[in-house]
Amino acid sequence: MRTRAFSILAVAATALALAFPGEALAWTDHAPEWDKVWGHLLIDMYIIGGIFLAVSIYFLLTGFRKKEGDVGGLKQMSFGNSLAWALIPAFIFLADDFYLAAQGWKLWNDQRRVPEGAYEVQVTGRMWGWDFAYPNGVMSSSDVMYEDDGTVTGVDGEGLVVAQGKPVVLRMNSTDVVHSFFIPKYRIKEDLMPGRVTYLWFYPKDVGEYVYTCTEFCGTDHSRMYGKIKVLPQEEFDAWLAAQEEG
Repeated sequence: MRTRAFSILAVAATALALAFPGEALAWTDHAPEWDKVWGHLLIDMYIIGGIFLAVSIYFLLTGFRKKEGDVGGLKQMSFGNSLAWALIPAFIFLADDFYLAAQGWKLWNDQRRVPEGAYEVQVTGRMWGWDFAYPNGVMSSSDVMYEDDGTVTGVDGEGLVVAQGKPVVLRMNSTDVVHSFFIPKYRIKEDLMPGRVTYLWFYPKDVGEYVYTCTEFCGTDHSRMYGKIKVLPQEEFDAWLAAQEEG
């Protein structure tokens, strides 16, 4: 029993060591790392689970198949075999689960540590739109558009505009109910609550437009509470900020 306990502890320690190979980079796009963890989970489910299922079926079909001259009766597995069937799969899955848990914990902590010098934008969620306040006082937003009769016609507004190659931290709050700011491209999501400031950060590595949306049901037009993040080269971003400030 003591030897088995030491073995389990050794596996856990090895998994933790593999999951924390060194100091995390300050500016990192975490999306590929989250995708790796998800891919590893799928390997657990389909490959390791499939192998275990195939071996079990093969053993049951060959080891317990009726043979010529067999007399019906109860076949019992030896204590050693029973123990092996219980402990070996458990050992494999526990070792892999320790590794996955350690990887997820590392990524989560990396995602919560805001890099020094990150560009800060204040985000306000409301029914049913978003307001973005930049350090120089410039504002942008995304809002649901209505006709005079109340018919929804779409979403209007500049959305969130950021510079390429510099981490961005969003300090967020809500004026009414709970909202949730989700950027699928960067695999990040955080709730916004009245009376409380929450945050998330991301690293816009590539120029382009990426969707953000609310993922907490907040009323009639919740499904239209979305917009685009526009990632611009630094020069274009500076020009956009200057134009907004003058306008």
